[in-house]
Amino acid sequence: MKEEINGIIIINKPKGYTSHDVVAKVKKILNIKKVGHTGTLDPNATGVLPLLLNQGTKLSQYLIEHDKQYEVTLQLGIKTDTADGEGVVLQEERVNWKKIDENLQEVMEAMIGKQEQIPPIYSAIKVKGKKLYEYARKGQTVEIEPRKIEIYKITLQEIQKEENQIKFEVSCSKGTYIRSLCEDIASKLGTIGYMKELNRTQVGRFHIRNSITIEELEKRKEQINQTIITMQELFKEYPKISLEEKEYQKFLNGVKLLKNKEDGIYNIYQKEEYIGIGIIKEKKLKRDIILA
Repeated sequence: MKEEINGIIIINKPKGYTSHDVVAKVKKILNIKKVGHTGTLDPNATGVLPLLLNQGTKLSQYLIEHDKQYEVTLQLGIKTDTADGEGVVLQEERVNWKKIDENLQEVMEAMIGKQEQIPPIYSAIKVKGKKLYEYARKGQTVEIEPRKIEIYKITLQEIQKEENQIKFEVSCSKGTYIRSLCEDIASKLGTIGYMKELNRTQVGRFHIRNSITIEELEKRKEQINQTIITMQELFKEYPKISLEEKEYQKFLNGVKLLKNKEDGIYNIYQKEEYIGIGIIKEKKLKRDIILA
């Protein structure tokens, strides 16, 4: 009987694929039924897309609040209705590089910190039960509430004046829209702009250097275990609890076990076998995610 593949795999998403496309592709390559992802990437974007495999899908609750890091290309002098290269051009203007050169560093540094950001109208955020892009496609106006975000770091990488482009790297909190960030930077520079390229290089602890392309996965699917991040590895920094047989059976059945330990997450073992994770709250251990 073939051993079930459980855990997380980091895919380097290619341009033109939706996150759903990648999930379907990986399901087919690995011949497994349960694959999920933690946070979508737009079809036009590339980079880190963590996928949860089989029992690994239960880990999603621990992977949704992660900070992100991106490499971004900002196209100046053009505004689109979607704030990216997929939309309809609404406006074009000449870029005054003399003015930009004088203010660019100051503007970039001013973006750092906690702030409120208005998401783009072409987004999946729901207002009154409908996604914003549904209003946009019908030409309807709707009030968009700003969201609290934080920009931790922003670093200028390259200026291409002939193409009217600025390339930068940004580290930010969950929920930050880079399309909106690009428009805000362009506005503060006294012009218009849109997000031309987006490459996600990190999601939480998952870095692009540890990712694998779909083509590489196809070639290396027989050695897939060398690529997977297991639950045991994901929680390796947490303490360990070893259960005796009677305790173990109760634990599996959902019985809370009295443990004189601090509240938190624990790796659970039965003898030397890794079972999964449990949570202690008020001195009581209960099962959380079990590899069974």
